[in-house]
Amino acid sequence: MAKPNPPDERPLDVVVVGATGNIGTGLIRALGDDPRIGSILGLARRVPDWTPPKTRWLSYDVGAGRPDELAEHFRGAAAVVHLAWLFQPTHDPVTTWRTNVLGSLRVFEAAATAQVPALVYSSSVGAYSPGPKDRAVSEEWPTHGWPEAAYPREKAYVERALDSFERDHPDLRVVRMRPGFVFQRSAAPEQRRLFAGPFVPGRLVRPGVVPVVPNMPGLRFQVLHTDDAAAAFAQAVLRPVRGAFNIAADPVVDAHLLGKVLGARVVRVPAAAATAAVSALWRLRLVPATPGLLRTVLRVPVMDTGRAAAELDWVPRYSSVQALGELLRGLRDPAGAPTPPLAGSVAGGRFGELATGVGERP
Repeated sequence: MAKPNPPDERPLDVVVVGATGNIGTGLIRALGDDPRIGSILGLARRVPDWTPPKTRWLSYDVGAGRPDELAEHFRGAAAVVHLAWLFQPTHDPVTTWRTNVLGSLRVFEAAATAQVPALVYSSSVGAYSPGPKDRAVSEEWPTHGWPEAAYPREKAYVERALDSFERDHPDLRVVRMRPGFVFQRSAAPEQRRLFAGPFVPGRLVRPGVVPVVPNMPGLRFQVLHTDDAAAAFAQAVLRPVRGAFNIAADPVVDAHLLGKVLGARVVRVPAAAATAAVSALWRLRLVPATPGLLRTVLRVPVMDTGRAAAELDWVPRYSSVQALGELLRGLRDPAGAPTPPLAGSVAGGRFGELATGVGERP
């Protein structure tokens, strides 16, 4: 249960940048339910038609907005949480770099200018250098990413930028959250659009219908539920912690676990064949995910979450199997959520997705 504020402490004001996405919606819910939080300012490119407790919205694009305006939005806040990130367009990495890297630098400098006491940044397991799959690594594992794909490359660059930022601003408490893959039912339509594209028949993704699951060398990864990720981020805001935290649920996901969840047969597939197939589909503009992203998944290490348990008092409520179940239910019934990124469908449906270009627009 959330602890009330001591009598001499006033509720905290928090700014969440990128508040309408998968983790953002969960964090808005978590902060809104906590009596220690007084108000939440949610910044997003597109303001949603959603009125959660304690929250007001402002439109701001970190990739193009004025830095001085951003600092003004941050003034008086006890913490800034930076979640804004573009996964698309994969065919235009300059656009993602502008938002993900230059936009992140803008957020960091604005936090320093506004003298915000705490900055919580959403990094990722994708920031890690290739690592072991048979044992878990701590937050000390190198974060140089996998250079072939924009997502880990950009996450790794921002990690290096934060190294310099922390050195230059030692009084500002910086926390780096490194989650595994994060799922909730309402985010499944967006994740299908971002990674699988318009040709994946979401309603057919149910146990007993998918015939096989490919088993590739290195296919072991970690997931967690959005609400568990949000709980960890909220604790990073509220507790006097610094540094990096791995967050993920058990058990580690592999092809055999996926086969059980889907009631499918596991078939050994060479990684080279799978990545060649994804490469061909991506070049034909049939899927938005790049082959480099698949290679990243096959190389990310398994993370040890002991530090989050010890210092954030964080224990996930949902298992990885339950989180995967949320994803599958959301694919079958794409209701989405009342924010633009998590909408159940886009204008024109799947034909609209094709018309705007698969992997070509944010």
